[in-house]
Amino acid sequence: MTAIVSFTGDANPYGGGDPYADYRTAEFPFTQYANLADRQLGAGVIAANDEFFAQRENLLVPERAEFDPEHFGHKGKIMDGWETRRRRGASADHPWPTPEDHDWALVRLGAPGVIRGIVVDTAHFRGNYPQAVSVEATSVAGSPSPEELLSDDVKWTTLVPRTPVGGHAANGFAVAVEQRFTHLRVNQHPDGGIARLRVYGEVVPDPAWLSALGTFDVVALENGGSVLDASNLFYSPATNTIQPGRSRKMDDGWETRRRRDRGNDWIEYRLVSQSQIRAIEIDTAYLKGNSAGWASVSVRDGESSDWREVLPRTRLQPDTNHRFLLPSPAVGTHARVDIYPDGGISRLRLFGSLTEAGSRSLDSRHQELGA
Repeated sequence: MTAIVSFTGDANPYGGGDPYADYRTAEFPFTQYANLADRQLGAGVIAANDEFFAQRENLLVPERAEFDPEHFGHKGKIMDGWETRRRRGASADHPWPTPEDHDWALVRLGAPGVIRGIVVDTAHFRGNYPQAVSVEATSVAGSPSPEELLSDDVKWTTLVPRTPVGGHAANGFAVAVEQRFTHLRVNQHPDGGIARLRVYGEVVPDPAWLSALGTFDVVALENGGSVLDASNLFYSPATNTIQPGRSRKMDDGWETRRRRDRGNDWIEYRLVSQSQIRAIEIDTAYLKGNSAGWASVSVRDGESSDWREVLPRTRLQPDTNHRFLLPSPAVGTHARVDIYPDGGISRLRLFGSLTEAGSRSLDSRHQELGA
């Protein structure tokens, strides 16, 4: 684990105006990966030892934390995050928390995977943030209860050792542990508040589950697909196109800025493993005056092979789910969607199944990661 940028100490008390004006953040080298703690993938904060001032579920809210200086309740200031009560010592002679005292929250990842980086965001927690944080991870099959996760026979691996953090800041940590994890334990020492938690990494699906499904979406994020690159991310991330479910609003898809040249926009994907693609869906839900005019889909087999067009440039309709059956299975490890000339799509679905080589490769990776 390596801390990328270190923020420590209090932020100044809120003095009015834009509460984010003095927010401390940085560019982190792992945010190109998917957020494995995304509620849309099925992540959840399943337990916490204390949430006196603010609820644990706020940690995974997708929007940035909000701050209302006049919002108070019966327990005090209402914060948009997870906040615990102030810890106290055992007696008047020892009123301070012990070095071991801490609060914790258990997080179920939306999709199991290899974690590349974590952001512990203390936005708006200026004088009430934790002195330090630590993060542990484990891999437990099925749907374990909090009691089962906290039992003595569950092994936890430290991803972020106890590390000082700063208030009103995005505290980022790179992670270099090549294991597949399903759950996290986030600790704040000794107490305080955290606004948001983001867990960036690569989804590693269960090969047995995909084998049982037979035909599935081989580019879907929850099945192990990923975005490698995109021509333009002006309005929204390209990863939105492989999120679960249909788009719920315009910015839940991928939209590019308006082109003023003769080019076109595109996204490149890595499939879960080598696959046979038999059907394609391109959805433009909620993109009504800004959907792509046309789209084509290509695949390639391997990092350096040539792209092969499997869906020629085809007219798209706004706010419509388009379905295409391929005349023969297209075998590949990567896919690319080109849109013309610009605009957006909300979802791309590539339905097919793993090849024998793809199944072997996925099984091997699963075993290498200790799953």
